Amino acid sequence: MFEHYRQVQESRRLLDGVGELERDRTQDILKRHLSGAPATVFDIGGAAGVHALWLARHGYTVHLFDPVRHHIEQALTASRDQAEHPIASCSVADARDIDRPDNSADAVLLFGPLYHLIHREDRLKALREAHRLLKPGGRVFVATISRFASLIDGLSRDLVSDPRFLGILTQDLKNGQHRNPTNNPDYFTTTFFHHPDELKQEMEEAGFYVEKLLGVEGPVWFMSSFSNHWKMPEKRALLLELLRTVEQDRYILGVSAHPMGIGRK
Repeated sequence: MFEHYRQVQESRRLLDGVGELERDRTQDILKRHLSGAPATVFDIGGAAGVHALWLARHGYTVHLFDPVRHHIEQALTASRDQAEHPIASCSVADARDIDRPDNSADAVLLFGPLYHLIHREDRLKALREAHRLLKPGGRVFVATISRFASLIDGLSRDLVSDPRFLGILTQDLKNGQHRNPTNNPDYFTTTFFHHPDELKQEMEEAGFYVEKLLGVEGPVWFMSSFSNHWKMPEKRALLLELLRTVEQDRYILGVSAHPMGIGRK
């Protein structure tokens, strides 16, 4: 994981193209389901702070945690640049062990830990830690990567013509354990790709009542005409409206790059 994030600019990933779709859809979901500001949000695994900075601008008290020191440094720099609405704190931390008191957050975001923790017991530790941190009635927002993401991406971009990628894909479909033996960062890093049913099971086992499972990007992320539609404001608005309409359909979850669960303590 750490080597991968030394090679890529995670701070830029959500600023254009399909990454921007992921960002806009994620923030739309948060707007509709977070309790209103002021409230305390723990963004655990929040990388360089794209969502944390946005939430801070909207009046939330946001504490950012990430295991990659470079991400924390980037978040601190960006926070200083929006001095009127800074992130409350930025800390290098492991999602399984956050140094904050019980019942100290109104909401917890887990938009990375559950796919970087490849062992089920570690994912449950992270979810139980989020449960501990939340106030009674607080919500957790959990993003995963779909078990079928490599299949869809490989077919839409013809990555399957590379035998090395085909080996990665075969393993993904077998058990969700994504491994990249190449030096190609486009093939991502060591991760776990969830089946949507597994996300619900893990959240419930950690003590959450699962309110909703949502498909973040739906089928839009692999549209061949995506870039042309996304550049035009009226077509972009239509795509977002359609995704909101079908986001809870169980058949949309698997084709979304990032299925998301919303749970309540």
